[in-house]
Amino acid sequence: MKAKYFILGALALTFVACEKDFFTTDSPSAMNTSVFLSPSSTEQAIGGIYNIFGEDKSFRNRLCGGYVALNTDIEYCNKSGGQAREASIYALSKGTGDLSTSNGKDPWAYLTAAIERANVVIEGIRQYSDTTNAEFRYLLGEALTLRAFCFLEMVKLWGDVPATFSSFTGESVSDLYNVKEDRNVIFEQLRIDLKEAARLMPWSPSCPGRAANYTGRPSKALALGLLARTDLMYAGLAMRPDVFTIGGTKACSVQYNIKDADKRQELYQEAMWACAQVINEEDYKLQSSFEEIWKELCADVTNYQQSEFIWAIPFLNGARGQVLALTGLKISTNVPGVLKNTISYGDGNTNNTKVQGMIQIVPTFLWDFEPEDQRRDVTICTYGWEYDNGNGVSSDSAAFPNSSTSESKLYQKIYAPNSWYLGKYRVEWMQRSYSSNEDCIDMPVLRYADILLMFAEAAIGSKEGNAPANTTGIDPQACFDKVRARAGLPSKPLDFEAIVNERAFEFCGENIRKYDLMRWGMLKSKLESTMERIAELDNGTGDFAGRMDSVYFTYKEDDSYATKGKAYVLDTIIGFYPGDTKPAAYDKSAGWVCKYVWSKDGKRHLDPNTYTLYKKGVDVDMRQYWPIFDVNVNASHGKLWNDYGY
Repeated sequence: MKAKYFILGALALTFVACEKDFFTTDSPSAMNTSVFLSPSSTEQAIGGIYNIFGEDKSFRNRLCGGYVALNTDIEYCNKSGGQAREASIYALSKGTGDLSTSNGKDPWAYLTAAIERANVVIEGIRQYSDTTNAEFRYLLGEALTLRAFCFLEMVKLWGDVPATFSSFTGESVSDLYNVKEDRNVIFEQLRIDLKEAARLMPWSPSCPGRAANYTGRPSKALALGLLARTDLMYAGLAMRPDVFTIGGTKACSVQYNIKDADKRQELYQEAMWACAQVINEEDYKLQSSFEEIWKELCADVTNYQQSEFIWAIPFLNGARGQVLALTGLKISTNVPGVLKNTISYGDGNTNNTKVQGMIQIVPTFLWDFEPEDQRRDVTICTYGWEYDNGNGVSSDSAAFPNSSTSESKLYQKIYAPNSWYLGKYRVEWMQRSYSSNEDCIDMPVLRYADILLMFAEAAIGSKEGNAPANTTGIDPQACFDKVRARAGLPSKPLDFEAIVNERAFEFCGENIRKYDLMRWGMLKSKLESTMERIAELDNGTGDFAGRMDSVYFTYKEDDSYATKGKAYVLDTIIGFYPGDTKPAAYDKSAGWVCKYVWSKDGKRHLDPNTYTLYKKGVDVDMRQYWPIFDVNVNASHGKLWNDYGY
């Protein structure tokens, strides 16, 4: 048994060396079971789990967006530029340079390593710690919650995975290799673990030490929120083998995880119970402004009582984390050093300063928002930041008040509909300098609005519409309306279609939509219908009949964004939204700019033959999950395999 604790001690030392600012206590001098006799050294051991989150190809980058939850009916991965195809390309490959390597540094390896570290901590606390002590109780709950989170991520990505709920003992090398199991085994254990974690951990303000009132550490609310997510996934549909078969099978279909309708009712009831506890205790967490949620995240606001986030994976200033770099509002290559909070190219090791913008918005989604919805312009940016160094490439001087053509200027450039970016993460909202590609913005996992909408969904029985008994005293319609009211919208009757739509408007770009569509059995149908709508948008027919051929816009000067020279932000935009018509006051000499946005050099930006959300000829349902990478299958001694025809 001591072998595993020696390993853990070494991992704790590694964590402290890499992330000195996260936990500041000294590492234990003895690499043995004494680790679990002190809350501070046990906390360091848990730090080893967080350390994995910051590794390359873990949540630092590959698991934080762009790869893991795309493509959907509202967002897509555009890593290769110009086409919305990236997700299907990666789903068709069992090993790529970006996701799988031969040295075990890949998402599968890191998630399984995090689970193993959590197993060691859980067993160590149970066996050696004084669990009547509030600190040890919290740390046990934290480890259980982190393990559950990692298991949920693996099920979301791969479907059936090993149910490894005990650590490697060192007694037999064969114990290193764990066989893939039916995901329902994992769901059942997570229900037990998360309910225990919720009993062990207090609400965030009462958590011990550095975990108190901090969005970067779990609390009772996270355990309950993940329990509700587990229940809704478990009760929902999924692509599964028709019969779980050791070694793999091509006989797979979208079906309920649980065939027993009464058991699904039990799960909806449990999800309501879990969400109700959070609602009764923490209803203050729904922020009044949707935009402020994201401004505060980018500004490193981690005070739990001031934030809507129940948990966001912490990436500390000066450490690793590329959430904004990969998924934020795009800045062009000559903007760093001119836009505030960025450092110029050529300053030491900062020549990689950029925002790649891997997550882009499916352009039809812009038309789906109600006109008054305050989430639209926060979520969808039809522009990015550009810099004109004075050579006049931006436009004639009439477009920019108080500026001549030869003046240097920072400005927001209107992009074509195949280049609209997610606006929830923006460099200009940061409060510290951003250099290289390690922005260290925390990665959102769960926020309070999701608690409200999960409660509402469970209360109506999700897609089945068979509502369980509501014994909570909480009105699901009121929960649903709170989210809409914050967006500036009136009440709307609560039904399943309303839930499907509202979750799209609320959670676009948060690694949620794909897994919602999967558990509703709607991923394939939504992608197919969205491709039909894209063709209509391209042609100006159907829902988009009467769309304008050009967009008209004006600028206003706002130098608060610039570190030097002038800065201009878009003031009025006409032409992208339903019902828009050419402005009566259009006059180029008065600063109006007219831009044709639907094609360039004779090539249509939304031509369905090139702008695709999935590879034509591929059964989308059979490609909901990543394959288990060859490097992992080949090293598993026959314990791992791929289903779904991979």
